[in-house]
Amino acid sequence: MPTPVKNVAVLGSTGSIGRSALEVIAASGGELAAYALTAHGNVPLLLEQASRFRPALVVVTNLEAAKSVRQSDLPPGTRLLRGPEGLAQAAAATEVDVVLAAIVGRAGLDGAWAALEAGKTLALANKETLVLAGPLALELARRRGATILPVDSEHSAIFQALQAGRPDEVRRVVLTASGGPFLRHTPEQLAQVNVADALAHPTWKMGRKITVDSATMMNKALEIIEARWLFDLAVDQIEVVIHPQSVVHSLVEYVDGSVLAQLSPPDMKLPIQYALCYPHRRSGVAARLDWKRAWRLEFEPPDPERFPALGLGLEAARAGGTAGAVLNAANEAAVAAFLEGELAFSEIVPACRRVLDRHEYEARPSLERLLEIDRWARQEVTRWVCT
Repeated sequence: MPTPVKNVAVLGSTGSIGRSALEVIAASGGELAAYALTAHGNVPLLLEQASRFRPALVVVTNLEAAKSVRQSDLPPGTRLLRGPEGLAQAAAATEVDVVLAAIVGRAGLDGAWAALEAGKTLALANKETLVLAGPLALELARRRGATILPVDSEHSAIFQALQAGRPDEVRRVVLTASGGPFLRHTPEQLAQVNVADALAHPTWKMGRKITVDSATMMNKALEIIEARWLFDLAVDQIEVVIHPQSVVHSLVEYVDGSVLAQLSPPDMKLPIQYALCYPHRRSGVAARLDWKRAWRLEFEPPDPERFPALGLGLEAARAGGTAGAVLNAANEAAVAAFLEGELAFSEIVPACRRVLDRHEYEARPSLERLLEIDRWARQEVTRWVCT
């Protein structure tokens, strides 16, 4: 029997993950279809994507940018929606089978939340949803019958390796990190880093914010928090290892000493496709390892003095409550200030440390309280930058 078509809503289709997802959809032989495409402000690229994929829905979330779009700009049969309400409508559309949440940062929470509310399968590339509100998101998924599938390469690797055993047989998971462009930098060298330096990642091609996060290792700190909630792990079961080649995407160690790893070239199309096609594996367009050439895989423990962000991630994961929301918001604000030339690279993590220390911790916050804390943390970073 023919495989039913899966309709996909790509939230953030003009970003790095969204563009890779559309490559996966285009190569699926009709098994995947782009039902909805959304963008914040990159209207020209969104219109190009709409012309090629002919989705049922197109959403421009930036209301000012949406003014430039006319219905006549879209293919016949494609409907234009605007603003946050349009995003939620696309995520919850009855016809949508899988929602790919690929909007970066706190901005991605709303679409992911709408998908969970609607009981969808959520292919989650937006780690901030679980960093900010992990327990609440998982409880919502349980109540609504939604499924969360990881798209981050590290969490996809863990998810795949965990299928080899029962949860009570897992001793620990090990998140791999490339170490970014500054793996061997001294503190003096880190103090001189500029934006171009931070955006020159040695193995991955990603958006600006996550590339800076990789350079500070804050991305790994946030991934520790995400893994803690997504896989229901104790913090002591989560470790990080430096692996500069970015071929082993993460590992799971079982109680008998067996260690299972998922290997592939650093190409996000593979974890995207795995989530969109799950539980099936399909041939696709992701890069393959070449086993006919010699190559080397290296692993080493991270230096906590060079990468203090890891300590913040472990601390926030252990604390739970409001800690993840504060760390995420402070980091987003600090990275934005760095990219604007208002904050030195070496000050990003100290800014996060200061805001995390200053906040009034709550163990069981509501979503509304978490969003208030998010706004407060951003304001604190801005105030710190300006003083």
